[in-house]
Amino acid sequence: MASKIVSAIVFVFNLIAFGLAVAAEQRRSTARVMQDTEVQYNYCVYDSDRATGYGVGAFLFSVASQLLIMLVSRCFCCGKPLKPGGSRALALVLFIVSWMFFLIAEICLLAGSVENAYHTKYRTMFMDNPPDCQTLRKGVFAAGASFVFFNAIVSQFYYFYYSSAAEASLSPY
Repeated sequence: MASKIVSAIVFVFNLIAFGLAVAAEQRRSTARVMQDTEVQYNYCVYDSDRATGYGVGAFLFSVASQLLIMLVSRCFCCGKPLKPGGSRALALVLFIVSWMFFLIAEICLLAGSVENAYHTKYRTMFMDNPPDCQTLRKGVFAAGASFVFFNAIVSQFYYFYYSSAAEASLSPY
């Protein structure tokens, strides 16, 4: 039977990662064009950079969750062989889907954090067009949050079916 403690810890880690990713989406950096005191230059002024920290936190909690599931299940490929059957087949499919969702979530969270931390540093003369103050597109952290959520569901099912297959292989023939 799957350990309830491991399932609870993984659920809490994924819940924290999801919450941090949603908070990062809500706190993305915004920019506005300002003029210097002598009114000769335009430059970009960015507000707080909290979303980068939230995105990195979501990234780390998601990694911790996936790492815990993989350590407990011995990454599906190490350890004693599992008894052939429906539980093992479903665990294999869920293992692959879990890694796909995990990688997509991590790419979104990491790319969002890096892009959110990037601030345009140049300025333009007053007569030129105002500078292009680059900011993170809407929805990058939200996509990461949704894939963290999907991974949370799939990894819990993976752990359950892996545990079922592992218990079935322990019984004598």
